[in-house]
Amino acid sequence: EVVGKIGLISVEQAEQAIQAAKAAFASWRQTPVPERAGVLRKAADLMEKRRAELSACMVLEVGKPVRECDGEVSEAIDFCRYYADEMERLDAGHHYDIAGETNRYNYQPRGISLIISPWNFPLAIPTGMTVASLVTGNCTLLKPAEVSSVITAKLSEILVEAGIPRGVFQYVPGKGSTVGAYMVKHPDVHMITFTGSQEVGCRIYADAAILQPGQKHLKRVIAEMGGKNAIIVDESADLDQAVQGVVQSAFGYSGQKCSACSRVIVLEPIYDAFVERLVEATRSLNVGPAEAPSTQVGPVIDANARDRIMEYIEKGRQEAKVALEMSAPNNGYFIGPTIFSEVPPEATIVQEEIFGPVLAVMRVKNFEEAIAVGNNTNFALTGGLYSRTPSHIQQAETEFEVGNLYINRGITGAIVARQPFGGFKLSGVGSKAGGPDYLLQFLEPRVVTENIQRQGFAPIEGVD
Repeated sequence: EVVGKIGLISVEQAEQAIQAAKAAFASWRQTPVPERAGVLRKAADLMEKRRAELSACMVLEVGKPVRECDGEVSEAIDFCRYYADEMERLDAGHHYDIAGETNRYNYQPRGISLIISPWNFPLAIPTGMTVASLVTGNCTLLKPAEVSSVITAKLSEILVEAGIPRGVFQYVPGKGSTVGAYMVKHPDVHMITFTGSQEVGCRIYADAAILQPGQKHLKRVIAEMGGKNAIIVDESADLDQAVQGVVQSAFGYSGQKCSACSRVIVLEPIYDAFVERLVEATRSLNVGPAEAPSTQVGPVIDANARDRIMEYIEKGRQEAKVALEMSAPNNGYFIGPTIFSEVPPEATIVQEEIFGPVLAVMRVKNFEEAIAVGNNTNFALTGGLYSRTPSHIQQAETEFEVGNLYINRGITGAIVARQPFGGFKLSGVGSKAGGPDYLLQFLEPRVVTENIQRQGFAPIEGVD
């Protein structure tokens, strides 16, 4: 089924886009903040009106189940309204005045901003990154993942209809290996905001650090690069609640979320009971086409992803015990939810991000070991704890190395402003999306100090 047709730009067209952004910057940076914020609020209103269309595009283009698409449209709307409010707050600046002197602390935009967005949240993430860049006064180029270019085109239509001037925002679909790399290295690009794989994120970080001929600034990079997220279940946990939260966190959108649970660390006294209930609860999930209202687990994104996930499942058979491997339709990129039990902490399926419906369940003797196993990865994005023991909750709050810790609830579905999202270690660099620090990354702070103890007065010529 043809959802849309996208023309990929050439390197020459990327250069034209960058020059157009340069030409538009002087005017956009001087556009009053309330006017810029107004464009974001208009975009939010348009998304509300086009909610069904946007959801349908995501269902058909990236195979995301209907209910999750609806939530994603809400998140995109939240980003527009929240960042509009935040920029108006920052625009007030800070005033530190003393007798005879004024000190003004204000912000200015950085310049040309490149957004490289992922396919797994094809509307919410590009919306958040793009409108943050625009409302702060930067001219912005949006390069989507190739497999989610249609929904990003719909976002582009909305931004144009909302009133973004020509040259200020440009949709630049293209090959990441050629056009993307060219724009990342371009001396006129001031910052790159990326969400995607660790491999690509690290390459962008390295390329952006090289000072190009004619470049008069150091590039700012924001990179969110995934996770290998764990939920700890201790012996005091409400198992009904824990099983439901793990299933939802592990298999929602077929595990294709950077926040998804891919590891469960269970204390020994309840391990067998938990695994048994987890397997039965997972069996009840409906696997099928994303457009079917009853579907809970749809397809993975493409053939490459399916084949890579199947390789990890094969590796898991060698490393651990198969507790559940559900069947899936043959006519597409479907993989049934798969659970491994008795998985050793150093196993490949525990250490490497799989980005599919594959869950590893590990047994530990005590809570200290659970925290140690939870921290034993290169990532630090999301994590969860199911417990009714106050000392365990307190220990997790201080020792569990994750950017977002969820206690007695699922670990996916962060809401803008309530749960600003982002991690550290190799999960990424930069402040949390949807949080009070996020817009600061797109701005340069300036201080203007004036001595107001003047001696005399110099009138304007020609004025009495």
